[in-house]
Amino acid sequence: MNRSPGHATGNNADVLPARLEPDVALPTPAEHLATAAADLLGWQGVVLPALTLFGRRVIPVAELIHEAHAERLCLGYAPVVDRASVETWVWPELTAQVPPPAVRIAGMLSLGRHWRTGLASVAPFARFCGAAVVLPDGVLGLADFQDNCLPRAQRHDVTVLTATVADDRLDVAQSAWPELVDPTVTVTGLWLNEVVYERMLAE
Repeated sequence: MNRSPGHATGNNADVLPARLEPDVALPTPAEHLATAAADLLGWQGVVLPALTLFGRRVIPVAELIHEAHAERLCLGYAPVVDRASVETWVWPELTAQVPPPAVRIAGMLSLGRHWRTGLASVAPFARFCGAAVVLPDGVLGLADFQDNCLPRAQRHDVTVLTATVADDRLDVAQSAWPELVDPTVTVTGLWLNEVVYERMLAE
């Protein structure tokens, strides 16, 4: 016997039709979208290629501190990306030998289809710089986005942006104003500066 779609036999129970999923694509290329997001947020600096930090894929936006960069060139201080070496920079007896930070990180971006992945990627950086996740605007109609994504993003000081595929338009769904920690007073912050500095010099 032929069965019509959307119905099931047994107990005369109707099967609910499959939920229509929103368009979950993001505009391409990613570089264009990241640059547009940085401009919308007013982040000063260069949008660098994506890199993996702490196992998370993020796009840094940073500017070179020219005076510090010139000083490091003169003194031969190349970027130090070995975390064990950077850990010694907070020792009192070595503070006088620490090279000046040569970059200022404006923010970290995550571009993705799923808010959980995007939020997990940038949330750890929100204490040192701006952090934002860019999602397709199709999520706006989902209860999960309203009930879970936005409250968690607010809790972690992450700005949420949405992108429209049709016209590449970006909008701020929710802003964040984190209370930032000076990255030069923590090992993690110092190391992040060095990694981003190295990436900037490679461009």
